[in-house]
Amino acid sequence: MMNLKERFQQNCLQYIQDQNLIKSLWLEIENKYSEKSRHYHSLDHLENMFSELDEVKDQILNFTNISFSVFYHDIIYNASSKSNEEKSAHFVKEILQKLNFNRSDIEEIYTQILATKTHQKSENNDINYLLDADLSILGKDNQTYLDYTKKIRKEYSIYPDFLYKPGRRKVLQHFLELESIFKTDSFKEKYEKQAKENIKSEMLLLL
Repeated sequence: MMNLKERFQQNCLQYIQDQNLIKSLWLEIENKYSEKSRHYHSLDHLENMFSELDEVKDQILNFTNISFSVFYHDIIYNASSKSNEEKSAHFVKEILQKLNFNRSDIEEIYTQILATKTHQKSENNDINYLLDADLSILGKDNQTYLDYTKKIRKEYSIYPDFLYKPGRRKVLQHFLELESIFKTDSFKEKYEKQAKENIKSEMLLLL
């Protein structure tokens, strides 16, 4: 599999040949996703999303746009903020203008990133694939899921348990109340059953 840096460079080269700009944009991504406060929302999360999306590439209409949405969907991440997605979506608009993207593609990527806030099923299937890749960790094996929950807890370490646990339960309850956690047939088949089991197990630990 292509590494993240190569993938980003190849995507950018479709629009602009300025190697210095591309390099500086990549370094910005690398630095943001490597911040000390990030334990889960890191470069590993992006790697995982791309490994999932590569498997369904033929189902995605505009893989380049989806790729930019993956790179930038968590570019701004602060555990105490409720507007990370909006900030990330605004952030990417400026970047895409520098890369000479046309307005409709900028709007599409902006919309895709905003969709990661509520994870509601979309009429746009590319968005559904992005959302499913973002949540794919929920359906992984027990050990991987447990590791994920520990990393999330570290990101929210500013909150004591009496605040964290009810908040986390609310998030998990939201996923269980969705008609289905995953929006696309391929992800549903692959992860839905395990995701629900994982979430229910975690909720018991949060009592």
